[in-house]
Amino acid sequence: MSYVTGFLTPVKIKDKDRYIKSAEAAWPLFKGYGCLEHVETWGEDVPDGVNTSFPMAVKKQDDEVVVFSWLRWPDRKTADEAWAKMMEDPAMKDMDMPFDGKRMMWGGFATVFEDRA
Repeated sequence: MSYVTGFLTPVKIKDKDRYIKSAEAAWPLFKGYGCLEHVETWGEDVPDGVNTSFPMAVKKQDDEVVVFSWLRWPDRKTADEAWAKMMEDPAMKDMDMPFDGKRMMWGGFATVFEDRA
């Protein structure tokens, strides 16, 4: 089964178009390193929580929205190798990243169930 790298980050509402352009520019790089799918989502129904929530996790400010994204890879080996190479790739270093990386969270996830309609 595939492997997924997931991301959660706050983005300034005013930077939505900039963020989308950044994601569009990143896709050829990810794809070139073996990524199968790149999905970016803009929070619309992301409630504040009492104990836990997406907004709490990224310390969202009033002028921000929570973005949830993922990259699907054929397997973990491909993902791990891709990230190692991308960290050295000058194209990655020059990329516009319109978000606070200190409040971004990410992780790698093994797929345990998958189906499609």
